[in-house]
Amino acid sequence: MAECAHTWNMTNRQFGFAVFERCSHCRIIRAYYAEQDSWDDYKEGEHHWSIVENAQTFRFDLECEECGMYVSYDDFLGLLYCTSCLDDCPVEILRKKYEEDNTWILVGFGFLPESSANPYSAEKLEVLSEYFNQRRDTSRSRVKILPNSLIDKLSLCRGDFIHDVGMLSLEPPEERKPLF
Repeated sequence: MAECAHTWNMTNRQFGFAVFERCSHCRIIRAYYAEQDSWDDYKEGEHHWSIVENAQTFRFDLECEECGMYVSYDDFLGLLYCTSCLDDCPVEILRKKYEEDNTWILVGFGFLPESSANPYSAEKLEVLSEYFNQRRDTSRSRVKILPNSLIDKLSLCRGDFIHDVGMLSLEPPEERKPLF
């Protein structure tokens, strides 16, 4: 039996926020998905969490319409567009390399700190790449999804989360700022 040439469809779409928090006690950064915009500080054991940034985002799962294969991205925070802010960032170095082949880079962002230590599997990233390439003329350009664990200076990153631009504001931001 031949392997399925998957035709991926987006399911379980959710629009919300990538929330970045920092503990004032141990300086750990964590990130998670939330449906509501919030800036509340709170304590959790020894940790005192303060939200340092919210970014609009969306997340989803993928399902093959041919064979029914289902890929869950329940630990997915969203897609980050590299804005070439740091010349020595591994994502920027790869972006320049792939640009020569007309391949555009996006970063598949997972929850922190989990996705830094255990990045998305190559298989999950490949399925995301397949989804974004299946309706493109790939002779002209392609999309490749990289893991967020490649961003080694996250506090300096000025990447943009891809989101529904009109979700909260009719006006785009005038200036990009760092995530933190």
